[in-house]
Amino acid sequence: SQTMAAMLYPRGTGGCSEPSLPVAALPGQSAELTALFECPVCFDYVLPPILQCQAGHLVCNQCRQKLSCCPTCRGPLTPSIRNLAMEKVASNLPFPCKYASAGCLLSLHHSEKPEHEEVCEFRPYTCPCPGASCKWQGSLEAVMPHLMHAHKSITTLQGEDIVFLATDINLPGAVDWVMMQSCFGHHFMLVLEKQEKYEGHQQFFAIVLLIGTRKQAENFAYRLELNGNRRRLTWEATPRSIHDGVAAAIMNSDCLVFDTSIAHLFADNGNLGINVTISMC
Repeated sequence: SQTMAAMLYPRGTGGCSEPSLPVAALPGQSAELTALFECPVCFDYVLPPILQCQAGHLVCNQCRQKLSCCPTCRGPLTPSIRNLAMEKVASNLPFPCKYASAGCLLSLHHSEKPEHEEVCEFRPYTCPCPGASCKWQGSLEAVMPHLMHAHKSITTLQGEDIVFLATDINLPGAVDWVMMQSCFGHHFMLVLEKQEKYEGHQQFFAIVLLIGTRKQAENFAYRLELNGNRRRLTWEATPRSIHDGVAAAIMNSDCLVFDTSIAHLFADNGNLGINVTISMC
């Protein structure tokens, strides 16, 4: 198996089921009605609870919180007046997903729209590199070109069985180590993240992400293994899609988790080797 040091990032530098109706199949009348719910500020839909200004103009709740007067008539937005009739109409209309322009054909009841949009496969992908420094967004096809152009320092190893070498694990503060693994015609991102949970107590989180969709990720399994001094620590799981990212996995401890004392049991001169094996299910 191949071994190469992972890219080190000091922190700070660096589906659900829903009733579906294709937009094309909407009767013209429904499409005209949904147009009445367009917010004049952000052009998304005004959905229940629906509030109007004193002249009867609508604005969505997100925009309303940022405005001091009605964007249509400049009249006061307070006191809040509820428009129950429009809410009733909204409850009987299918609304297109906000990513319709990117290709999503679903239309949904307003109560299901936010949950779907959180996991919609047409939602733009964000840069999967840990840390908050890179604000890039784009299509799935553009993720790898972005990484190769903007994050050239990330090493890629070929093969389903490699060693992910994290160097200088004793560095103070929160640190990320990142590298790529290419096998089975896909690219996987390997991330080791060190966080200070509370004063003096640090934890490590290791995870594999697929540069691909959730559905594609389900076709694979990965194994992370720490070996040394007649000890072995293993974690096996399904890779997460980069749509979900690292943060959610870490929050749920859905990854290989170990503390500094365990890291030292397996480290060699401050360097930690993690065996990574990816297989097809």
